[in-house]
Amino acid sequence: MSSDLLDALNALEEQKGISRDVLIEAIEAALVTAYKRNFNQAQNVRVDLNLDKGSIRVFSRKDVVEEVEDDRLEISVEDAKAINPAYQLEDVVEQEVTPRNFGRIAAQTAKQVVTQRVREAERGLIYEQYVDREDDIVTGVVERLDARNIYVGLGKVEAALPQNEQIQGETYRPHDRIKVYITKVERTTRGPQVIVSRTHPGLLRRLFEMEVPEIYEGIVEIKSIAREAGDRSKISVHAHNEEVDPVGSCVGAKGARVQTIVNELNGEKIDIVEWSEDPVVFVANALSPSKVLDVQVNEEEKSTTVVVPDYQLSLAIGKRGQNARLAAKLTGWKIDIKSETDAREAGIYPSATSTFIPAEDEESDFADVAVDLYQDDEE
Repeated sequence: MSSDLLDALNALEEQKGISRDVLIEAIEAALVTAYKRNFNQAQNVRVDLNLDKGSIRVFSRKDVVEEVEDDRLEISVEDAKAINPAYQLEDVVEQEVTPRNFGRIAAQTAKQVVTQRVREAERGLIYEQYVDREDDIVTGVVERLDARNIYVGLGKVEAALPQNEQIQGETYRPHDRIKVYITKVERTTRGPQVIVSRTHPGLLRRLFEMEVPEIYEGIVEIKSIAREAGDRSKISVHAHNEEVDPVGSCVGAKGARVQTIVNELNGEKIDIVEWSEDPVVFVANALSPSKVLDVQVNEEEKSTTVVVPDYQLSLAIGKRGQNARLAAKLTGWKIDIKSETDAREAGIYPSATSTFIPAEDEESDFADVAVDLYQDDEE
């Protein structure tokens, strides 16, 4: 057994990175437990596993005391000196008590320990591999479904896609390939548990990083994301190079880049707007595809009043208030939208503080396209 075991331990050290000394120590501890369980012994024992010599020996350990209270754990000074005159009070006397058939038990125990440690090491390696990929996007294969989760194979680990992280209306079948976002990696008694999402805003961010080289290279930065998964999202982008159009870079030629992401998300609508440190401009951009006549800012309450043309009011608000709600999430500002007629009757438009009155030719091509896309839906 010792030769085979030694070869196995050496192989594990090379292939799995598990120290041979650590494994031997674990086997010896397991053998102590096996000895006590199989031979109904309660005394303190030590197991000496010498693979080079091919020997397994069990030694009882007894403390040298003046008066013995438990002869399984203690030995008197006189009896200790009878074994070896050099023993003194408080020494520990060791005597070999190796059972005749202990080799068979030792082999079984060693196999169990090695198997368990290999499993733990593999789980540890998988955990280390995936814990570094939190907040990253991966492609997996749907393996099985139950009432609560969809289980996605990521290679060496099966990730759970909980019901609340699934895009409403999406259907998943075994063997489907899907992109998911890793939100959490945890150690459990069953091994590493990986939780993934299809609804997290980070998925949208990673998809744009994959499709838009300017974002991946840091030329264009995604400043904020507001997402209602499966329905509609808004992202704000900013170019660190004045010669680069951040919105155009994300949209791509004839909308090819953004369309790839829309297809991956099964038709989720995506508004791409330009970020600005000026809340007046940023809020106006965020309400795209609606045109904006005026933005009035209340710095103390971090709120804005936005005036839009009468015929654009429903577009600015959106279905069930979705466009306004996403714009508020995107900008971090409260947004109160008023039609031009209501604003004039309230005496707040035009006003001396009006600062945003865009000209028709300043509207971007993308905004015009977006109006065409959403006009039928919103009105």
